[in-house]
Amino acid sequence: MRVLVPVIFLLAGFLLPASAAPRPESVAILYNSAIPESRQLAEFYRDARGIPPENLIGLEMPAVADVSRAEYEEKISAPLRRQFDTRGWWKRGRDPAGLTLPIANDIRVLVSMRGVPLRIQAKPKPAPPAATAGSPSQPAPAAPKDPTSARDDAAVDSELAMFGVEGVPIEGVLQNRYHKSDKKINDARLPFLVLTARIDAASNATCERMIRDAIESEETGLWGMTYVDIANKFPQGDQWLETLATASNRAGIPTVIDRFNETLPKNYPMGEASVYFGWYDGSVNGPFLNPNFKFRKGAVAAHLHSFSGAQLGNANQNWCAPLLERGAAVTLGNVFEPYLHLTHDLGLLHQRLLDGFSWVEACWMAMPVTSWQGVILGDPLYQPFKHLAGTGKIHKEDKDFRAVRAANLQWPGNASERRARLEQAAARLNSGTLYEAVGLDLLKQGLAAEAVMHFRNAKAAYVRTEDRMRQDFHIIAIDRAANRKDLALRGLRDAQLTYGPIPEAESLAAWILILDPPPPPPPPPPASPAAGKS
Repeated sequence: MRVLVPVIFLLAGFLLPASAAPRPESVAILYNSAIPESRQLAEFYRDARGIPPENLIGLEMPAVADVSRAEYEEKISAPLRRQFDTRGWWKRGRDPAGLTLPIANDIRVLVSMRGVPLRIQAKPKPAPPAATAGSPSQPAPAAPKDPTSARDDAAVDSELAMFGVEGVPIEGVLQNRYHKSDKKINDARLPFLVLTARIDAASNATCERMIRDAIESEETGLWGMTYVDIANKFPQGDQWLETLATASNRAGIPTVIDRFNETLPKNYPMGEASVYFGWYDGSVNGPFLNPNFKFRKGAVAAHLHSFSGAQLGNANQNWCAPLLERGAAVTLGNVFEPYLHLTHDLGLLHQRLLDGFSWVEACWMAMPVTSWQGVILGDPLYQPFKHLAGTGKIHKEDKDFRAVRAANLQWPGNASERRARLEQAAARLNSGTLYEAVGLDLLKQGLAAEAVMHFRNAKAAYVRTEDRMRQDFHIIAIDRAANRKDLALRGLRDAQLTYGPIPEAESLAAWILILDPPPPPPPPPPASPAAGKS
């Protein structure tokens, strides 16, 4: 490690300072005054982030997750506009099309607390007229070219992003003018757009932990491993995840990529996870079913699915609530079917986070529309990669990850030198983390044989059983991807003998069933002929 230690303290010269998060005075906090816990959480967040007390807004709203469009307008959007008017936070005018909209706005972020309704239900559609006797039946209406055009269901938060604009249709989507921006929201000159997020989870205790973890992680920066689960479902979503993995590797974050069609197996040994992105399954599964699993503090985690954020009260259903309950600080999802092209571009999201933007800015930069289905969960001001340049408080458990980052910055175009330096440090420190990082880097370069050697060294160096098992998975995955089924099965069965009945061993059994499924049951015997005929 000695050869890398000086580099760690010189990293700040390699990168520009991280983008500043939105100012606390530009953040408003919305809570449900009908629920005491909602106000308590709002005050907890206010104090944690130093947000002015006068920026709290309590509205009496229905104490339910789902509201009708009329309830949304009467209980949330209209009174919220009045609050902004009364407090002098914005100035509104008319545009050439006659729309009333903010032309100046002091509030750039609106964060909803647990207790604020989550979803706006679709208005009931009138039934088609019944055909009378003797008249021709009504033909079925043609499907619209734009499947969003007739829909008025939405996430409350997504609708609130443009709540200051009056006169737009409630059906369909609105363009997000901040999409693909590379400017801080305070510099973007978009007064009609308020970036929305919510601090919400299965319990207030989890919400408070999310806030604490985000703030504490900003002191050190987020360090650890990235896991990317690419499901090969649709090219657009797969490409987002490939882009994300490439950016993570380029940043010097050890990155595990699974490209098999199924999601990661139950109880997969996902150790030191600080970043997780995957798709596409309906409800939480894989590593997150392991009772021993926990993300690293401050983790960023999301699973792309149409209904990942459909509810937030049950920590074992869908994806958003379960990921937060298992230690993630932030996540995102959808409350109703959004259609893939109208969801968050996860590759762009991750890149903006690596660039130093806050959670809420990165999420809105990655979302093409408002007034739709997306929901952003966690402290909006959180900057997970604030110290990616090597600054911040250094913790012992982060040093190996910092060393990998340092090597990537010191020798970005010289992979051989970078790996040689990390190998020297790994041997000197007997570091499983560094050996594994070199193995993953070699695997990315297509050097599978060399990668296997480093995974074996990592297995010998690691102390924790689940970390050693993960090295076996890396090697077995190489055989499986190369269609060496017999070698992969041998590795899986040998690992079963090695690790015994620990929870993580279920992941080995799951892959065995995929590669060597049991034969189908025999067909039932043919029915016997009738005993006699009359």
